[in-house]
Amino acid sequence: MSEAATHSTATSPGPPPVAEPIPGLLTSLEPLLREWLPRQRWFAGKGRPVTGFSLVAATELLPVGSSKAGLLHLLVRAHQPLVPAQGAAAHPGDCYQLLLGVRATLPPRLAPALIGHVAEGPLTGRTVYEALHDPRLADLLLEALRTKARVGELRCERDMRHDIPEGLVPRMVTSEQSNSSIVYGDTFILKLFRRVVPGVNPDLELPLMLSREGCPRVPAPAAWMVADLDTGAATPHTHALGVLQPYLQGAADGWELALSTLAKGEDFAAEARALGRATAEVHTALTRALPTATVGRPQLELLVDGMAERLEAAAQAVPALRPYAPGLHTAFEALADLTGEGRTWTAQRIHGDLHLGQCLRSPSGEWSLIDFEGEPSKSLAERRMPQPVARDIAGMLRSFDYVAHSHQPPAADWATACRAAYCSGYADVAGTDPRTDPVLLRAYETDKAVYEVLYEARHRPDWLPVPMAAVHRLATDTGTDTP
Repeated sequence: MSEAATHSTATSPGPPPVAEPIPGLLTSLEPLLREWLPRQRWFAGKGRPVTGFSLVAATELLPVGSSKAGLLHLLVRAHQPLVPAQGAAAHPGDCYQLLLGVRATLPPRLAPALIGHVAEGPLTGRTVYEALHDPRLADLLLEALRTKARVGELRCERDMRHDIPEGLVPRMVTSEQSNSSIVYGDTFILKLFRRVVPGVNPDLELPLMLSREGCPRVPAPAAWMVADLDTGAATPHTHALGVLQPYLQGAADGWELALSTLAKGEDFAAEARALGRATAEVHTALTRALPTATVGRPQLELLVDGMAERLEAAAQAVPALRPYAPGLHTAFEALADLTGEGRTWTAQRIHGDLHLGQCLRSPSGEWSLIDFEGEPSKSLAERRMPQPVARDIAGMLRSFDYVAHSHQPPAADWATACRAAYCSGYADVAGTDPRTDPVLLRAYETDKAVYEVLYEARHRPDWLPVPMAAVHRLATDTGTDTP
């Protein structure tokens, strides 16, 4: 199946149009998608108008003319200008996975899932809704995974060591996420990737690798769904669509647990140390499963240049950051100076977006790491690139700082204790304390704080003082916590 601008403002020549399971399908859906898609938490193109859509793939999983509910699986590219204010060239557009239910009328229990009523095209008079809210349609997805179904370009695979029973009751996770999840009977959780790209998704790749290494700190994939799409290349491009993993019933989210512990005035250092050990276990297993690389002068120069460029761009966008920019640059300059002395580092596959919200503690006290996609803003190639483990560690240190500054008054001593305990726990397993390389750790923590400043200024201005407090510290420090 080829990708084409079936219903888009784009006029450039390309592959032939996708064969729609219902002729004119996108004609019916486009007016609804223009309104609904930009409102979704996982839509990446907020702030830019949608100028059109094109189908990447379309599969009718249940006939839409059935007496109850039909189910459409779509991969849709949303076309948007890159910089609307300057009339820049069109962005190629992000591709989104949509699961749409189609009914004649929507029962009251599914009212929150409404996308809209179709006014034109072949679905005229039908009601379209978010299928994941419908238990009948959600159950169909689990059955497809359980039976290793293949429908059109969609292909389900599973690890037969996991028993997937029939009849597990589904419920959609309603908390805000960059993807969508369904819990089945408190036994499994299915994460469906919303923004999809061709290639190997780290959130499937790394947990599979870690399960083969016997690492218990990451839930092992039980089944997964992909699409094999003919994009004109010599071989079809595989797009990862979703992964089914064991559901950690009763597990506490690390962010919420840390917040509640601090609110009660209780110590979190023991938990932070255990989390440091869990992180090191994952990093160690990844070095066994996948190749490592050496970061020498050429690679580090690129790394430092990238950090400096991100700082300059953030300082232009956030005036409050500008007075601190010279001090922050010293963190990157100090790292660059080490390359002149012949220093090298080991790079490996890492989590890529590690913070307390990506960690779960079981009722027995064991920590697990989840969500290995990496930073959504980065390309797939960047997210799969080997990097020093200091990047993950810096992310977690910043997360402790966020918790401390969410408290009034800010609990700086609490954060310091957690940071030290986390590094000590990491050293218990890895054999090396991250704080013994303070220049590298400071550079990564500075880069992370700069990213946070830009994010908060754009999305949550009330939170801007949190990373700005770190900026003030990092602009004057010569290193992070010492052993």
